[in-house]
Amino acid sequence: MTKKIFHAILLAAAAVLLASLVIVMGCLYSYFKTAQEKQMKDELRLAAYAVEESGRDYLERLSAQDFRYTWKPDYRLTWIAQDGTVLFDTVEPAGQMENHGNRAEVQEAFAKGESSSIRYSNTLTEGTLYYARALNNGTVLRISIRQITVLALMLSMLQPIVLVAVFAAILSAVLAHGMAGKIVHPLNNLDLDRPLENNAYEELAPLLGRIHQQRQQISAQLQSLREKTDEFDQITSHMNEGLVLLDNAGKILSINPAAQQIFGVDPSCGGRDFLLINRDHHMSAALLAAAERGHGQARGGRNGREYQFDVSRIESDGAAMGTVLLAFDVTEQVSAERNRREFTANVSHELKTPLQSILGSAELLKNGLVKPEDIPRFSGLIHTEVARLVALVEDIIHLSQFDEGVAPAREAVDLFRLAEAAAEALRGGAEKKHVQLLVTGERVQVTGVRSILYEMIYNLCDNAIKYNVEKGRVEIETANSGQGPVLVVRDTGIGIPPEYQSRVFERFFRVDKSRSKASGGTGLGLSIVKHAAQYHHAAVDLRSQAGEGTTITVAFPPAE
Repeated sequence: MTKKIFHAILLAAAAVLLASLVIVMGCLYSYFKTAQEKQMKDELRLAAYAVEESGRDYLERLSAQDFRYTWKPDYRLTWIAQDGTVLFDTVEPAGQMENHGNRAEVQEAFAKGESSSIRYSNTLTEGTLYYARALNNGTVLRISIRQITVLALMLSMLQPIVLVAVFAAILSAVLAHGMAGKIVHPLNNLDLDRPLENNAYEELAPLLGRIHQQRQQISAQLQSLREKTDEFDQITSHMNEGLVLLDNAGKILSINPAAQQIFGVDPSCGGRDFLLINRDHHMSAALLAAAERGHGQARGGRNGREYQFDVSRIESDGAAMGTVLLAFDVTEQVSAERNRREFTANVSHELKTPLQSILGSAELLKNGLVKPEDIPRFSGLIHTEVARLVALVEDIIHLSQFDEGVAPAREAVDLFRLAEAAAEALRGGAEKKHVQLLVTGERVQVTGVRSILYEMIYNLCDNAIKYNVEKGRVEIETANSGQGPVLVVRDTGIGIPPEYQSRVFERFFRVDKSRSKASGGTGLGLSIVKHAAQYHHAAVDLRSQAGEGTTITVAFPPAE
């Protein structure tokens, strides 16, 4: 803006200077021309009087007098006869001069008594002014003088004009620079953060008022945007699902903490290409599908977890603005689906084996192919297999209740009394295997479901008896540790190898399938124990060595 003001002022000064020169030159030329014409008329009148009185003698004396000086006058006198013949001339001999009868000023002087004309040279830098006057004797006396034109006048004054122009240009530039600085200074010092507090030009008041209104609107919009951004960050930061926003170029605009953990990046990854931090082929295909069709899906594992990735295209007014990627943790869903399939297969297998035994024994009895003395054996086999089926169905029902989240009424349960009841129910089976069954410890109370807690203790003790050695021992201990009630079941059985200890709580898992079948186990006992402990927010700890026995500890949370 300073340059524009400077150039405008400088141009205005140059225009004023040029106009002034034109006006001055015009006025000077007009003044000198008028003065010269008046002087010529006066000189011609005097010369006419003298010629009428003295004739040629006056002109000769005048010419002779002029030649005595080193300078010559600018004027020239020519005496012309009525037929146009030159009678005398103060510059050239009259005999050598052509007839002047055809000259405009001469003809007009003969007709009107007085006339004037001007003729210019080829260069137009000089002209000759002629005045003619008719004398009483019928002749014409003409006076002429060289007269410079405006162009010649300007050329003669070129040097001073250039000096004045240069001086004026420098002075104008200095003044223009100073004036531009003074004009722009208040503008440069405007405080746009507080527009209404500026002491500037009155003409800027509407503009500053408008800026103030716009600043208020922008501040309100920024505040609203910050609030929405904070709200968005708060929502996305507490999401369990991973959220990633990408622009049209695939660069990360926003990524929440869950997504950072899933993809193993930090918040500084913003602005990077997403495919540089995740090169999975299925993810690339999902992003391409979202760009082309609006939606894409992929599934993959990250950090030991299974995730479902949903990718959708973001559109605004029909134009693609970017992509949003949502990552859902489907580990539990996948695990549940896998467990369901395994459970179905295991249940089918576990039901099929005893049913085939029952069906075969029943067919033999029905067809009379069994000897009378073998009937009790076949009947006992049918009874045993049916008992296995009943136990299996009961265990499946218990697990189904846990899976469905059945919540029976809770009450204060004495773990020591419950352990004594479970031991009493299992004492007969323990005596058959010559296993000593002991209940020790102190009376502690747990808030929970009595039937579920009983089932948990019963299964722990039942497993400890089934997988014990001859004349072994099973000890049930209840205690109140500093962190809450504790139930401990120790046995001197065959133990569990280390490679199987992490899987013994899975449904239908058996370390030794032949031994489990012989002992009548369903493979669901420890799974029921795990679910019962989870239902009561208790932690299960297993410690075992092959051939040395097993210790299972169930630690309950402190009572409220």
